[in-house]
Amino acid sequence: MDRRLWTICMFLWIQGLLAKNNTSTAHFRLVGGASRCCGDLEMKRQDENWKPVDGFNWYMKLGNRVCAELDCGTIVSVRHKSSDSVTDSWQISSQCDEPSLSDCVTPWKRPSSLLELSCSDSVKLVHGSSLCSGRLEVWSNQPWCSVCEEDLDHNDAEVVCRELGCGAPSLLQGALYGEGEAPVWTSELQCEGNESAVLDCRRSSSAGKTCGSGKAAGLTCTDPGGVRLVGQLSHCAGALEIQYQGVWRLVGDQHKKWNLKYGALVCQYLDCGSAVSVTRREDSKYTLKWWVSFPCVKLTSGLWDCVGLDGSNYASSGVDVVCSGTNEHKLCLKLNSP
Repeated sequence: MDRRLWTICMFLWIQGLLAKNNTSTAHFRLVGGASRCCGDLEMKRQDENWKPVDGFNWYMKLGNRVCAELDCGTIVSVRHKSSDSVTDSWQISSQCDEPSLSDCVTPWKRPSSLLELSCSDSVKLVHGSSLCSGRLEVWSNQPWCSVCEEDLDHNDAEVVCRELGCGAPSLLQGALYGEGEAPVWTSELQCEGNESAVLDCRRSSSAGKTCGSGKAAGLTCTDPGGVRLVGQLSHCAGALEIQYQGVWRLVGDQHKKWNLKYGALVCQYLDCGSAVSVTRREDSKYTLKWWVSFPCVKLTSGLWDCVGLDGSNYASSGVDVVCSGTNEHKLCLKLNSP
């Protein structure tokens, strides 16, 4: 084949693939809620009908990606609603670690577990290590804007953390999560600290104000859940439990995914040094356990963000973690040293 003709054919083939991929782009919306940023999740591909998204094996951080796609704030809550009806729907893989959610979508037809998402309308934390930390941005009848550190006090931070469903503020510092690329907000918050949302606070104008270098407000709120190791004398060793939605449960390991990398997250959270061992434990009976999505978990992310919403996860396996901060580990090192 002539080289020039071969080049033209390859070019047309590639263009066809790109066109096909463009038509497969997913579009999301939330319906039936009080605003465009809350409601039941639906999705469609180009020129197709809107269909619900199945809620099987979802977790908070996956919901936060949808909120970002909708240009809403940080995810506040995700819950699934069971349905006995069999309907055409979409499923997004809980193991999705692709840059675009479109690459993780497959058609689904079975009794659905529908998703109800609530994203913040007016506030988000970006580029943080978890859903409850990041650089603060607000929305108020204008695009997302950064907030100057000097315009945010402890009362303001209390309201931000509360609106996002997080715990109390633990750290407020300029440029903690990078410089803001968004424009500077032209108002100054004057919260009393008991408001439920940032837009309920009084504001004063600071038109024309600019933030100096390193002054974009970064905020860290405490996680609403918890992590602990139980069953041993030291709090740095034992069976792994996570508190989620106010409930403490053991963590299951039915897929044999837990290793030292993920154990290090636990030890880091508990301020217990590094992970020495992570072992899979088989219990005598099946009990209700939390599961954790591992593609969601990074060493800079909170475990709480990655706990699955499906509460019907019965498993016999559990996870035992030993951190270097345990007295037992230090004693063994001492006895084994020359």
